[in-house]
Amino acid sequence: MDRKKLDQQSQHWEINFSNKPEMFGISPSEAAIKAVKEFKKKGITNLIELGAGQGRDTIFFAEKGFKVEALDYSYSAVKTINDKAKKLGLSKFISAKHHDVRKPLPFKNETFESCFSHMLYCMALTNNQLSTLSDEILRVLKSKGLNFYTVRHTGDGDYNNGFHLGEDLYESNGFIVHFFSKLKIKKLSKGFKILHINSFEEGNFPRKLYEVILEKEN
Repeated sequence: MDRKKLDQQSQHWEINFSNKPEMFGISPSEAAIKAVKEFKKKGITNLIELGAGQGRDTIFFAEKGFKVEALDYSYSAVKTINDKAKKLGLSKFISAKHHDVRKPLPFKNETFESCFSHMLYCMALTNNQLSTLSDEILRVLKSKGLNFYTVRHTGDGDYNNGFHLGEDLYESNGFIVHFFSKLKIKKLSKGFKILHINSFEEGNFPRKLYEVILEKEN
């Protein structure tokens, strides 16, 4: 495993976000739209969003009345979110901060009712780092809190293509992607009850993903 190459991903994303102000568009992801429905069913009002990018889902959550703590390891992405929130009059609903999820989450135990992340888990994170992140999410969630996340899976067309870095990590066009099997999801679910793992597709390629909803057991 080339740790230096994994560490360089933050610079790669910083450059891309700086050069492409709306890299993923302005419409919310399909995952965020589904998440809102799940959150409303549970009466959830606050959440933490990991790997928020340029904020297309963050803004959507805020517009739907949720209070969001958004984290990303790109400084330009965080600035973009805060600027958008101010411009749209949503600053009271959104707080965006720079953070590397390989480090402990900067929040107290049982702070949030839910956690949302769209493809954050399939960034340049090792299995051990993912396990630690899952433990941290468990720590900051309240009892029965939801962890709603999406990942590209091993049926995706990019799996086994590009440069293999070890584990299920592959690099293509400068981007490193960690691909998931259902077994990997189950292994990362310690302390959670799996509510569902659903397959869906996104984009023109298309990317093939799992939508995962976990509930904190205690």
